Amino acid sequence: MKTYFDFTDRFIGFQNTPLLWNSDAIDTLVQFNIAPTQRNYNVKSNQKKMRLGKWVESFTAFQLQQIEGIEFIAENLQIITNKQTIGEIDFLLLNNEVPIHLEIAYKFYLYDYTNEYLNPLDYWIGPNRTDSLSLKLKKLIQKQLPLLYKTETKLALKELGFENQNFEQYVNFKAQLFVPLNKKKIDFNLLNKKCIAGFYLHFNNVEILKNNHFYIPNKLDWLVEPKLNVEWLSFNNAKNILRILISKQQSPLCWLKDNDNQLIKCFVTWW
Repeated sequence: MKTYFDFTDRFIGFQNTPLLWNSDAIDTLVQFNIAPTQRNYNVKSNQKKMRLGKWVESFTAFQLQQIEGIEFIAENLQIITNKQTIGEIDFLLLNNEVPIHLEIAYKFYLYDYTNEYLNPLDYWIGPNRTDSLSLKLKKLIQKQLPLLYKTETKLALKELGFENQNFEQYVNFKAQLFVPLNKKKIDFNLLNKKCIAGFYLHFNNVEILKNNHFYIPNKLDWLVEPKLNVEWLSFNNAKNILRILISKQQSPLCWLKDNDNQLIKCFVTWW
C-alpha cells in the first residue's frame, strides 16, 4: 500500500528547511530571509502535477504573500527575444517600496568524499552526480541574476513601470545536506550545518542498515519530514526495490526506522 502525503506535509518540510548559508554572502549572493508563516497552504487543483521546483516556488510565493510590506511586481517573468525565451525571473517584489529581484533554489546535496577538490564547495554534489552546488552558484551568478540587466528585461520592466538599475538582488537558497556515513571530517566552509538532514552510503554497503525498516518516498515527498505512520518495508523488500533503482543509476532517498522508532533520512547511492 502506497502512502500519500497532503501538501501541508510538504509545505511544513519546506518551511523547516534552513537556508544553505545565512550570514556572509557566497561570492555576490546574498540570502533573502523569508519568515515562516503559520497559515495553512491551500493547494489549487491545477497545481497537483507540478514538479518539485515549481512547488518550491509556489510555497515561497505563499510565504511572501503573508509578509507585511511585500508587494508582487511579477512572478516567473519570461524574458523573450525573437520569439525565444532567453530566461525567466523568479520574483520581482517591492519590499517596503524597495524593488527586489529574488531567485529561488532548493537543493539536495551529498558530500562527495570519493574525489579531491580544490574548492571546499565543490564537494557538494547532487544524488545522481548530475548537478553540484558550484554549478548552481555559477549559474546564479553568471546567468540568472545578470538576466535582470539584459536589454529585453529592461524593456519588460519599463512596461511594468520600473528601471532595472533600481533593483536589489537576492537569493533564497535552501538545501538538505547529506554526509557520508561514519565520515567525520567535513569542511562546511560558509555553509549552514543546520542543513544536515541525514547521511548517505553506497548500495554495496546497505547491509549495514539491515536492522532498519525502510520507506522510499517519491521525489515530491523528499520535502517531507520522516513520520512513523507510513507503510514501512522490511530490509529485504527494500533492498530488492533499491537494487532496481540503483541499476538505473538512480540514488533514492529513504527514510529509516530503527528498533527504537528513531527516524532519519538517507540516500543510497549507485556511485
